Amino acid sequence: MDAHTAPRFEAAALVTIDVQRDTLDGRALEIPGTSAALAAMAALADAFRRAGRPIVHVVRLYQEDAGNVDLCRRELVEGGARILAPGDEGAELAPGLAPNGAPGLDADGLLAGELQPLGPAEWAMYKPRWGAFYETPLEDHLRGLEVDTIAFCGANFPNCPRTSIYEASERDFRIVVAPDAVSGIYDRGRAELEGIGVALMDAAGLAEATLGARAVAG
Repeated sequence: MDAHTAPRFEAAALVTIDVQRDTLDGRALEIPGTSAALAAMAALADAFRRAGRPIVHVVRLYQEDAGNVDLCRRELVEGGARILAPGDEGAELAPGLAPNGAPGLDADGLLAGELQPLGPAEWAMYKPRWGAFYETPLEDHLRGLEVDTIAFCGANFPNCPRTSIYEASERDFRIVVAPDAVSGIYDRGRAELEGIGVALMDAAGLAEATLGARAVAG
């Protein structure tokens, strides 16, 4: 870490990636390790909530005609598989991730590119491909909130989190990742992230730093 890459927790937002019911153990798009990491993800969301820092839950939604599905999964959905289908229970955020009393996902609004409010300073956002910044309003949204540091967690590292992290780096955001709150992460991936200036902290340490920044600011 140096002056250009060190996280600024007082200006941080949490971005969760694809933490939806269908990605949990035994579900239609089971991603190994996501259920095991869910408690750490939920704890991070709770800490950012209590610190008054922004949270964006990035989700995928696969339409039944498969027109918006990644090419590598398009044939599967065209064949009738219901994976992250708009309006299905499986497309909803995983249990414990959203704030208490949050509404269900508004699939129509999300697919239209709208950010859906879930609570104070907390939103859901649809992304059409691996990266959270690809054809989405995420960068403008975070810049408008004066965010310069992004904390990432979610599923699963080789695909969507890694792509989103590199997109954030290309946009000169400071980045922090909690490996215990990201499914599918591996040693070489950790080293590669550190090589581009990403700070690695466990979820407990990241939560503590976020709440500590709020205490200092208060």
